[in-house]
Amino acid sequence: MALPTRKIVPLIVACALFMQQMDSTALATSLPSMAESLGVSALRLHLAITSYLMALAIFLPVSGWVADKFGPRRVFCTAIAVFTTGSILCGVSVSIDTLVAARVLQGIGGAMMVPVGRLILVRSVEKAELLPAMVLMNMTAIVGPATGPLLGGAITSFFSWRWIFWINVPAGILGIILTLLFIQDVNRTEVKRFDWPGFALTGLGFGCLMAGLDSFSGALSGDIWPLLLLLAGTATLVVYYHYSRRVSNPILDLRLFRLKTFRISVIGGSIFRLGFGAIPFLLPLLMQIGLGYSPLQSGSITFISSAGSFGVRTITRRVIKKFGFRNILIVNGLITGAFMILYGMFDTSTSRWFMMAVIFGGGVFRALQMTCTNTIAFADVNNTQMRDATSMSQMSQRLSQVSGVALAALVLGLAGDGGAHLTLHAFKIAFWVVGAFSALSVVSFWQLQPEAGAEIAGREDGMPQKLGR
Repeated sequence: MALPTRKIVPLIVACALFMQQMDSTALATSLPSMAESLGVSALRLHLAITSYLMALAIFLPVSGWVADKFGPRRVFCTAIAVFTTGSILCGVSVSIDTLVAARVLQGIGGAMMVPVGRLILVRSVEKAELLPAMVLMNMTAIVGPATGPLLGGAITSFFSWRWIFWINVPAGILGIILTLLFIQDVNRTEVKRFDWPGFALTGLGFGCLMAGLDSFSGALSGDIWPLLLLLAGTATLVVYYHYSRRVSNPILDLRLFRLKTFRISVIGGSIFRLGFGAIPFLLPLLMQIGLGYSPLQSGSITFISSAGSFGVRTITRRVIKKFGFRNILIVNGLITGAFMILYGMFDTSTSRWFMMAVIFGGGVFRALQMTCTNTIAFADVNNTQMRDATSMSQMSQRLSQVSGVALAALVLGLAGDGGAHLTLHAFKIAFWVVGAFSALSVVSFWQLQPEAGAEIAGREDGMPQKLGR
């Protein structure tokens, strides 16, 4: 019996999401082995993560327009093909430069693949069946982050890190075939004029900023290029700010920052993600370089974080309804920062079971914080602002994750003799820094009103229960 649309469409989209997320989480576990193979330091290979996230952030805003212009099904298939091609090129890379270029191509494909896949789902499934379809897609896609560290560790230990990318090839081919067979080319909406000047300004501005942050340690030794990149990026974004006030349909509508809940979510969430984005980069390095574990041993410990994230989703709605967004974001933000700092206390005498318990707990509280931050952003956003708010929210998420990885790499480099010798002390300092940044986000969340997001939380009286009652 053929599967109905409400099941087959989310499963196909979930496969694309699984491929993207599994790839990223498996890669982090394999960084030390990749660095040895390519003849560079493991610290320098943070570029393999940041280049992908950067491309993802820059090209996310264009995905909706491209889908409306050329058709969602065609763009979805093309995006899968681009991502798969990038995977092949990653697998045959012989230097860090070729790997970074291939990861950028993967990022461009990923920027189109997942948002357009979600768009296909929303337009293909009846509204009455949309919620179970979204749940099916999300539950399937969560398997990627949960299995990525384990799979990456096993592949690297028993085969080669290159297979992490090559296994995307059959998955990509299957995804294209299933899309052509089972997904209709859903109706397109009216194609609006795309803000190409704004796209160029934001892409150049954020690109220069991230490149400057990535290489900022060079500025400490007298290299002026990182500082010039930071100045160029800042100046370009200032130009975009003045430009966006004169156009009717800017690629990033900065007027959204007039909404207090949205503004606080983006600012506070970005500060929080400086730590959140650094954890998948720092933990595998700590396990393998700091503690001497194999990739498989590392993956078998760090995967438990995703299990914690998965488990908390079942109770998140009830917790938010009881305590409210503001209370959770303040208290939970401090708890999450403390867990990040605790990771830095791991050493060779620490029990693996204790490490797994701490990593599991950190995953639980980080997932709760991320869910609250992402949800409160849309508390006061109306339907006409939703697409712009979604683009800006997703872009800020990726950029802050890039900044988090760059910050962690910078601190490790400074504390560990330029990255040549990464000691446990260097990791301790790095976890202290990213944990402190995440905890600092509560300064922004403190500005929320106690009743903020009450409608989303499902509280009829508009007020959450006070903590400690």
